[in-house]
Amino acid sequence: MSERSAAPVPSSPDPRSARGPGRTLLGFHPNILALGLTSFFTDVSSEMLVPVLPLFITATLGASVASLGLIEGVAECTASVLRLASGRVSDALGRRKPLVVAGYGLSGVCKTCMALAGSWPAMLGMRFGDRVGKALRTPPRDALLADSSTDADLGRAFGVHRAMDTFGAALGPLASWWLLARWSALGTAGYRRVFLVSGIPSALALLVLVLLVRTPRPRPHVESAPPPPSALRAGSRTGLGPHFTRFVAADTLFQLGNSSTAFLLLRAQQVGWSAGGVALVYLSYNLIAASLSLPFGWLSDRAGRRPLLLTGYLLYALAYGAAAFAPTRLGVAIAFGVLAVHVALMDGQGKSLITDLVPRERRATAFGAYGAAVGIALLPASIAAGLLWERVGPQAPFALGAALALAAALAFALLLPTPGEREARHA
Repeated sequence: MSERSAAPVPSSPDPRSARGPGRTLLGFHPNILALGLTSFFTDVSSEMLVPVLPLFITATLGASVASLGLIEGVAECTASVLRLASGRVSDALGRRKPLVVAGYGLSGVCKTCMALAGSWPAMLGMRFGDRVGKALRTPPRDALLADSSTDADLGRAFGVHRAMDTFGAALGPLASWWLLARWSALGTAGYRRVFLVSGIPSALALLVLVLLVRTPRPRPHVESAPPPPSALRAGSRTGLGPHFTRFVAADTLFQLGNSSTAFLLLRAQQVGWSAGGVALVYLSYNLIAASLSLPFGWLSDRAGRRPLLLTGYLLYALAYGAAAFAPTRLGVAIAFGVLAVHVALMDGQGKSLITDLVPRERRATAFGAYGAAVGIALLPASIAAGLLWERVGPQAPFALGAALALAAALAFALLLPTPGEREARHA
């Protein structure tokens, strides 16, 4: 949110205030790098399991592809509703870290316990617990990131966090591929060992979080100009404002077609990639996304969030169109490459835009409300993808995703016509 000072500018400002509260490290508040490292280890753990989960659930536990869609949809949707409560509690308490620690701890335990699952309902329970942990931690963590950055550097802050997060996501499949190659003689028992090993980086993430993340010092009080009466009337019902509501509406339309990545991984296997090859394709996807996250964050601080987000929706349509209508190894590889650029554009810039649009004291609530809306949309997205795969054909869920991404791009362009965004943020 833009803040206009009504008081004279001090003659000797604290130089640290230009980079946010407290000291800096490599140009960032230490919290941003510590939370990035926490996400790095967490994603090593989580993404070790992504290439394994669809194969383990369908081949080892004997579940159908529709059951896979149910597991992913129910876990993501039901747990994500808790994000709204988590965000509100964090804002009400004025504290972020306790909920963040609880969320990362719960996820780590549940992922490790997947090694013990003997049926797909048991896996659903563990997957649900993992997602509950993510729901608890994500809104207060994102608010803590925003609290630790200046408004002018929000894109860079979320970009570097996303980059570290995604580099972990790149290393995870590589570790999974290496472990599966070593344990190939064990058959499906090798999958269970991967679940157990994933507990090591989860524990490291929790250690970094507990020891290195601190509540940032509050910034000096700056009085802001009163909003126009129309904005007060529009935002009075939710406290989050009409532009936030419009962005969530457009993005929810997109999320209705944003089925789990598990389906794209299955598509890769179907068109001829081996299990190890699938892991390496997923590694390349994450490396591309990680490499582009920080540059796109820097660009959004200067050019604005809206053009990058609009491009992100269009790229998703292109990626899923390739997955639907180019059923070859090359076609799926292109789909993963384009999707990686989409991910680098969307995640950090979406959160930066939300931070721009809502009051500082409502940030965690806004992140929670956004996460809840996304989670609710993911239930029909993944269930529909599984049913369409089985009853219509593997191309159907990707065609639906591409169509809804195009519809979301149109809605976003119409609902958020903000040509003065950059000037407003830096005023």
